[in-house]
Amino acid sequence: MTLDLIDKKLLKLLQTNSKKTTKELSLELNLSVTAVYERIKKLEREGIIDKYVVLINRSKVDKGFVVFCHLKLIQHTKEFLTKFESEVVKLKEVLECYHVSGDYDYILKIVVKDMEAYREFLVTKLTTLQHIGSTHSTFMISEVKSTSVVDV
Repeated sequence: MTLDLIDKKLLKLLQTNSKKTTKELSLELNLSVTAVYERIKKLEREGIIDKYVVLINRSKVDKGFVVFCHLKLIQHTKEFLTKFESEVVKLKEVLECYHVSGDYDYILKIVVKDMEAYREFLVTKLTTLQHIGSTHSTFMISEVKSTSVVDV
């Protein structure tokens, strides 16, 4: 699907505040409510709009300690990769997991209450997963930029 300028502006508006009504969006885009509604439905059908979410202030819910854990598996067989991935997606502390190139196989973004909670997570959950060779943890000092807005 080719996006026109209105689609792009609509997507930016929705990414900034998805709670805006079609009426509010129509006023900003200078379109009818029906036209905005139809465009949104088309973007959803095409899979360009994947889902709508609420972003939570992690500090307000005792999940302000952010860790980036670099992880190596003992081998790179399909079986080991598949097994690790099926297990790591079940860990609620892991918000993101990326299979990457370079010195490590995966990078995980983990959120917990504090260092003690991370140690507990590491010892009782993460390192109990099969096929992990080594881990390297990096702790967030401050968040300089965090956005979910994709420029289209």
